Amino acid sequence: MNSIPALTASTPASLTPYLLLIGLVAAERLAELITARRHTAWSLARGGREYGRGHYPAMVALHTALLVGCVVEPWVAGRPFVPLLGWSALAVAVAAQGLRWWCIATLGKRWNTRVLVVPGLPLVESGPYRLLRHPNYVAVVAEGVALPLVHSAWMTALGFTVLNLLLLRVRIGCEDAALTDGGRLRAPAAVHSAGAAS
Repeated sequence: MNSIPALTASTPASLTPYLLLIGLVAAERLAELITARRHTAWSLARGGREYGRGHYPAMVALHTALLVGCVVEPWVAGRPFVPLLGWSALAVAVAAQGLRWWCIATLGKRWNTRVLVVPGLPLVESGPYRLLRHPNYVAVVAEGVALPLVHSAWMTALGFTVLNLLLLRVRIGCEDAALTDGGRLRAPAAVHSAGAAS
């Protein structure tokens, strides 16, 4: 009995467009995974080596959980759409998506959700990589906070952010190890990756 008000607390006028937004993001993540699979084949065909395979399933699970939380929390907990917070968060999420695709466009076939190194390729230092070492992870962190807050899903935003920061410590350490060989910088195929469902 007590669960019924919670399920209807978010009005369709605000929740339905938000669920459509999450659906679009999920479709985009699926497209990323398909693209990453093609790029993985491209890298491996050129002698690429994968690093950090062990933490990859955790990354997939975490980014999937983000989208699930964005759907479940506003619906079950009755999180409202707060215009000032919601529109601001949406602007940040859109900007983060723009940065993500700037990274993808800059890296081309070297972009991936996995950590792959192809021998002989130079380090990418154009586009957003002129400004930041890991611009894609700036986008991931920003989106992980902003996307849930579009509909006030603060628990999802907090939980994802904490777990994501812990995972990024592992991920970035893995990338740094992939780029270093006896103190020498090695050339990455796609070490600036987007995360898994992210």
